[in-house]
Formats: sequence, C-alpha cells, structure tokens
Amino acid sequence: MIITRQNLATLNTAYRTAYQIGFDGAPSEWEEIATEVPSTTGSEEYGWLGQIPGMREWIGERQINNLQQHGYTIRNKSWEDTVAVPVPVIEDDQYGTYTPLMTELGRAAKTHPNQLVFGLLKNGFATRCYDQQYFFDTDHPVVGEDGSVQSVSNFGGGSGQPWFVLDTTRALKPLILQMRKRPAFVAKNQPNDDNVFEKNEAVFGVDGRWNVGLGFWQMAYASKQTLDEAALSAAIATIKSQKGDGGRPLGITPNILVVPPVLETAAEKLVTAIYAANGASNVMAGKLKVRAPAWMA
Repeated sequence: MIITRQNLATLNTAYRTAYQIGFDGAPSEWEEIATEVPSTTGSEEYGWLGQIPGMREWIGERQINNLQQHGYTIRNKSWEDTVAVPVPVIEDDQYGTYTPLMTELGRAAKTHPNQLVFGLLKNGFATRCYDQQYFFDTDHPVVGEDGSVQSVSNFGGGSGQPWFVLDTTRALKPLILQMRKRPAFVAKNQPNDDNVFEKNEAVFGVDGRWNVGLGFWQMAYASKQTLDEAALSAAIATIKSQKGDGGRPLGITPNILVVPPVLETAAEKLVTAIYAANGASNVMAGKLKVRAPAWMA
C-alpha cells in the first residue's frame, strides 16, 4: 500500500470497523450489579448516599429529609490501550494480519468496566464506602428507632472463598460505574506524526475516562463461610431485614448470587436443583440467579 492520505483513511476505516466489532460483541456483565452515572467533571461527590427515600404518613407539614453529607467522592481516572503497526507491514499490504488485534482492542475497552466493577466487589472487605466503614463490615452505624446508633452487619464472616448476595432491582445498584468519557478509537499514522517519522510505526489505540465506586451497602451481603443452605439462608434473611435510620424497613429483595468460578457448580446446585442431596425438596431452588463471571476468579 502506498502511504497516501486516501489509503490511510481506508486503513483507519478497516481498523476502526474491526475495533467496533470487538467492542459491540463483548459482554457488559457489570451492568447487572452496577448503575452507570454520568460525570461532567474530574470527580463527583455523592453526599446523598446514606439516605434511602421512604414514604411516611402526612400529618401536619411536610418533613424534609435533610440528607447527611457523607462526602463520598468518586474521582475519574484516565485509561488507554495502544498498539503499534510497523509501517513496512502497511506498505507491503500485510496490515490485515493486525485486524484481529484491533478487534481485541475493542473487546478490551468494552470489558474493562467488568474488570473494575467485579474487582471492587471482591475488594469490598477492605474498601471503605460512604459511612467510612468497609463496604462489607460488621459495624455499619445505623440510627435505631430509639435514636441511638447501632452497629449493623452485612458480612457473614469466615475465611474461605467469598460469595455475595445482592439486590440489583433498585435504581441505584450496589456498585456505581461513573462515566466521564466513553472509550474512543484513535490513530496516529500520518507520515509527519512523530511515531511514524522516528520509529517507523503507525499507532492505534483507545482511551477514555471513568471509574467505579460503592453504593448502598444495605443492598449487598458477603460471606466467606462455606456456601451451603444454612449460610445462604442466613444471608438472605439478613439482607431482607436491613433497616434504614429510625428502624424503617428498606424492603431489600435479593435476586443475585455472585460467586467466583470455583464456587459456580456448588452455587448452581444450591439454588437450581429441585431436590437436595438427601432427596428432600430443595427449599433454595429458584431463590436467586447465579452469576460466576471470570472477573471474580
């Protein structure tokens, strides 16, 4: 291929198409457990976290919820992935051998939020949320009916492989994907570009800005106990019993069981089998959907 503007435009179109095929074909598994929130600045503050709305009887004047400002901030991060194609490869019309790499570039851009979201879920035992406690902890401060602060747990303890029960039915899911700039395909392959002039390489890449954060801890429960009927029953009962300040029931409805791949078979048996190992009816059947993404490994 002779290096001309027209030929380079054709090459860019071919590579961009390959990138888009990879991007469109990759799964967005994060969407099931995280809510996308648009961002317009370098960071966003979620001061309203900690106050889940709830109806009350209207007697007298309205009672305005004075949202406690927790100062939870998610700062956007810049991300990139870049590959180089030698100019002689383009000149010798062998650039097609790099097309699969462009497809993988698109796939990597699409799946990166999966990596971040599920990585944050795994690290919830050591990452602080809006109340300054770890997301999965035994002493989240909640104001009880009598006005005193009580310690509430969403962690079942243990030391084995972690598993998670989540309520993802609300407008705000347990995790947040904050999107500032969506991934965009870019190219530097003009003859007067520095990389072409100095290194004899055409450069293609993708970049964007986003980050992840933690939402309401009440909508998530984690355990490192052995995943069995007793532990899962306790987890479901605990998360459904969560209350907001003042002792108000939150109506949490768990619907997903997230496990690492090593626990996928055990999880499927636990919540999909009609009969238990002893032949009795499996009371856990159909309680939750099982998700075991590779990002949880």
